Amino acid sequence: LSNIDFHPKKPGMDKGDHEGDFGVTVEELSSLMELRGPEALQKIQENYTDTETLCHRLKTSPADGLSDNPADLEKRRQVFGMNFIPPKKPKTFLQLVWEALQDVTLIILEIAAIISLGLSFYQPPGGDTCGNVSSGAEDEGEAEAGWIEGAAILLSVLCVVLVTAFNDWSKEKQFRGLQSRIEQEQRFAVVRNGTVIQIPVAEIVVGDIAQIKYGDLLPADGVLIQGNDLKIDESSLTGESDHVRKSIAKDPMLLSGTHVMEGSGKMVVTAVGVNSQTGIIFTLLGAGEMEEEKKDCKKVFFAILCSLLFLTITLNSACLITLSPPTIAKKQDEAVAMEMQPLKSAEGGEVEEKEKKKASVPKKEKSVLQGKLTKLAVQIGKAGLVMSAITVIILMLYFVIETFVIQGMTWLTECTPIYVQYFVKFFIIGVTVLVVAVPEGLPLAVTISLAYSVKKMMKDNNLVRHLDACETMGNATAICSDKTGTLTTNRMTVVQIYIGDQLFREIPRPDQINPKIVELITSAIAVNCAYTSKIMAADKEGGLPKQVGNKTECALLGLVLDLKQEYQAVREQIPEEKLYKVYTFNSVRKSMSTVIQMPDGSFRLYSKGASEILLKKCSFVLGRDGEARAFRPRDKDEMVKKVIEPMACNGLRTICIAYRELPADPMPDWDNETDIVSNLICITVVGIEDPVRAEVPEAIRKCQRAGITVRMVTGDNINTARAIAAKCGIIHPGDDFLCMEGKEFNRRIRNEKGEIEQELIDKVWPKLRVLARSSPTDKHTLVKGIIDSTILEQRQVVAVTGDGTNDGPALKKADVGFAMGIAGTDVAKEASDIILTDDNFSSIVKAVMWGRNVYDSISKFLQFQLTVNVVAVIVAFTGACITQDSPLKAVQMLWVNLIMDTFASLALATEPPTEALLLRKPYGRNNPLISRTMMKNILGHAVFQLIIIFTLLFVGEKIFDIDSGRNAPLHSPPSEHYTIIFNTFVLMQLFNEINARKIHGERNVFDGIFSNPIFCSIVLGTFAIQIVIVQFGGKPFSCSPLNVEQWLWCLFVGMGELIWGQVIASVPTHQLKCLKEAGHGPDPDEIMDEDLAEDEDEIDHAERELRRGQILWFRGLNRIQTQIRVVKAFRSSLYDGIDRPESRNSIHDFQAHPEFIITDSVHNIPLIDETDVDDESERSNHNHPQGPQSLPVTLNCNNNAAESRVYLGSSVSPCPVSPLHSLETCL
Repeated sequence: LSNIDFHPKKPGMDKGDHEGDFGVTVEELSSLMELRGPEALQKIQENYTDTETLCHRLKTSPADGLSDNPADLEKRRQVFGMNFIPPKKPKTFLQLVWEALQDVTLIILEIAAIISLGLSFYQPPGGDTCGNVSSGAEDEGEAEAGWIEGAAILLSVLCVVLVTAFNDWSKEKQFRGLQSRIEQEQRFAVVRNGTVIQIPVAEIVVGDIAQIKYGDLLPADGVLIQGNDLKIDESSLTGESDHVRKSIAKDPMLLSGTHVMEGSGKMVVTAVGVNSQTGIIFTLLGAGEMEEEKKDCKKVFFAILCSLLFLTITLNSACLITLSPPTIAKKQDEAVAMEMQPLKSAEGGEVEEKEKKKASVPKKEKSVLQGKLTKLAVQIGKAGLVMSAITVIILMLYFVIETFVIQGMTWLTECTPIYVQYFVKFFIIGVTVLVVAVPEGLPLAVTISLAYSVKKMMKDNNLVRHLDACETMGNATAICSDKTGTLTTNRMTVVQIYIGDQLFREIPRPDQINPKIVELITSAIAVNCAYTSKIMAADKEGGLPKQVGNKTECALLGLVLDLKQEYQAVREQIPEEKLYKVYTFNSVRKSMSTVIQMPDGSFRLYSKGASEILLKKCSFVLGRDGEARAFRPRDKDEMVKKVIEPMACNGLRTICIAYRELPADPMPDWDNETDIVSNLICITVVGIEDPVRAEVPEAIRKCQRAGITVRMVTGDNINTARAIAAKCGIIHPGDDFLCMEGKEFNRRIRNEKGEIEQELIDKVWPKLRVLARSSPTDKHTLVKGIIDSTILEQRQVVAVTGDGTNDGPALKKADVGFAMGIAGTDVAKEASDIILTDDNFSSIVKAVMWGRNVYDSISKFLQFQLTVNVVAVIVAFTGACITQDSPLKAVQMLWVNLIMDTFASLALATEPPTEALLLRKPYGRNNPLISRTMMKNILGHAVFQLIIIFTLLFVGEKIFDIDSGRNAPLHSPPSEHYTIIFNTFVLMQLFNEINARKIHGERNVFDGIFSNPIFCSIVLGTFAIQIVIVQFGGKPFSCSPLNVEQWLWCLFVGMGELIWGQVIASVPTHQLKCLKEAGHGPDPDEIMDEDLAEDEDEIDHAERELRRGQILWFRGLNRIQTQIRVVKAFRSSLYDGIDRPESRNSIHDFQAHPEFIITDSVHNIPLIDETDVDDESERSNHNHPQGPQSLPVTLNCNNNAAESRVYLGSSVSPCPVSPLHSLETCL
């Protein structure tokens, strides 16, 4: 028997008939794709002789591609796999519950409740041995009910956990949906049955012939079978920032996840999905996940141990109070309180949310809102911490002095559990004060608000890739927009033409032009436009023909059709494979040239490009008779004045078309582009119109009214740019604004050494409105200059739009980068934060509106939450000090916490935006989160609520003629007195929630309330639950049922909030000089610190704040967590320079940004009319003597320490825990 019978066959091991009748196996193709350059060529020659044979073995045709036969495609998927990497399984609901349980505050509360529960079953011997401690309970026969409070706390903790888990779960679901939408939109051009079609990336199979062009992100591995001037950025896989030249003769291997930075070509797909190079890396990374999870479990166990330890310390210290001075207790208590700090980790969990994001966007500064929230939450957390510690200490001292000093009791061993029960009760009150004080609803409000906005923004054609971009957009003070496609329709048509010494204001008939010139112009356009650009029949009858590919080229092809010529016939005669040499268009050349070999062996070069650039290279021009004559500088000047400038002033883009004959002997040096593209013969200059979108002028007017400056940055001629800017309303006649060219801009911002200086930029940018003929570097310099500028009192927040690969650096540098969904290249989309699915500028205005709405929603929530915080903490604190018991019980506090955190964040975060948001100026980076008006509201309402509650607390029993609830013994039944206080407190919060809907001092708080059904249902729902709690809550909620009269009084006082709100609104804010604002952004020096220590996360800022108390426990915790992180960081260095896998769902989301090389200090940027340099990588090397380490824009992927950041001081693992992460498709 052969060994085949014993071993199960691996796919592809049976070489006899190969896999599924294909002449090549998955393993062979995989091993081929691992090779590069000469090695790969050698392997192809050894195994397949050439790429054509490889295509033949894969049963595909290099010219016609695969047939569209479904059976064949399915067979290929079975043999070679699908182009899909299975996503990581979503977390189950139980896992999310487990995560929510890991909050240290909740763990401490649970343990305290369990101890309280255990002790409540202990019955002390004999009647009054333990003093008045237990009296009162037996009389009511309620001793058995002592366990209820502990159980109720556990139950309410469970509620909080379930609500948190449910929120996380729905969030995860939402983002997975969003992710899959992003993936479905990703399409790629392949040849099937001889025609080029766009198919979803997931449907690409091995053997497909894919068309690749400038700006593409390769969806699969393949071998180049035809290429023109192709350069690839492989930094996402290799970490090398230099662009790699690809050609059939030198290096034909193309890898998935890499970016095409220049050129075009065709490749045969050889590996997809998990078999591609990216997929293999994914599979390797999958192994690391299990270990991560084990470590997380250890961490939770550690947290539980810590809290047990702290409880023991507290209880011991409580027992020691009788023997020693109170200082020990104080110290220990601070220890407890401090341990509870990482709980919500004082900075509020929003840091967790954003921290995960930081893992993916290392170089972006903290978002504006995030910085303010972090700072505010730290301050609130510290205040709450101090209050809770003092509360516990005072309660314990009060009890000890009362029992052992005033009553002169002695500590009896059998009474210890009773005393301990008291201490546990005090401890629970302290923790509850902390729970109420720490605004853990803040991250929830931020998340809900952002998630809700993101969902709604999809309908407004904004696909948000990074959540915080949505909120940053609300602060935008400047927008740098492209012209083509964003402000204009991007449907280009030739409307004027200068040909044969004549200027035609409309397209001439073919008989008006010399036939020789018509033939030349047809060939020049047909051959020297990308073959992917074409004009198709209209979708519906009577519609305009469909333009496919580059729109400028489509306009030229349209001109050929208008001249009654056929460009397709020329292309069939000279197919793409026969093109001898192509110099593709790029932002430096601003032209494209193609060389073909003529039948007699000589060569002809066709060139097209920006008219003022190409005319400089022309030495001859075709006259009316079709013959070339000399084209002197004087003639050029005349042409510029008489033809080009008038066209440009009408807003037309001018393109020059030229050609040149080259001899076969001597053979020209094709690498010397400067010599080849010179001495041209000018055929024609055409004027292309790209009309302004109808809705753009109105959108720009809205932006200007909202305090946002719109600047146009374009590669077009300055006259064209100025004309379009005037049509859009960016500039108005008589305005004192600058319009300048890139060349002039560079001259003004550089010193005599050629270095860029911020002071020089500051002289230019405030007045600059149009930057024409700009290079990508100019755009990046301008954006960076505006962001870094400090001349205005408000630091600028800049949004940038871009569609081309060359816009990548500026998109990445901007606070918010908008990429075009339709015209944008994959590279631009990768670098952006928001994708405009309709390429329309007016969608940006919607993004501004939503961004401002997010900011306002969070301010509304803060205004509401802080009022409750202030009141609840003061009531619990003073109540505890004066009556030795908090008027609001632990379970009631948790219910209030639920109202103000979860429900209020839902109600206030889902307010829809209104046009009124666009009538005010942007907040900017330095404006505080809590304005003076809001501070007035918070303090005003807090004073009202405190007066009411203290009145009820101290004279409430007289007003309502009921028994006093003060100084009740341990297990006494709930009193009506305290129930009225609790009920009034909750109703005041409910009505104050309506007040909180307005934060700018508006009087009508009901304005638009019915447009938000969520808000109405939450307020009514909370009210209904409150009735149930009060009437039927009984012992667990410490509530005693109230009668109708008492209910009406509670409601009346609650409604008083609305009237009081009007009183507060009448007080002019500007007269309250004493009010301080809160929640400012980080100070400039802090921002500097952040820039210096980019590797530190924002947690450190909070840790630094807390550390002033020198709390050893907190440090100890951090040390251990840090060590875990460091180990993880070093472990991840196995996967050199590779992104973490958890957040990615498809092969398409798995790559770094291309390494954009921009150095601001370089002064020898090739300006437009200087000699062009062919090899960009040479230029970048010239600019970067120290190699890729000096890149200022993105991290070098080989730098593991920077790549896998070391996180400090929070119990969040760097692996993405939240689905927020699945949106982060960048490094």
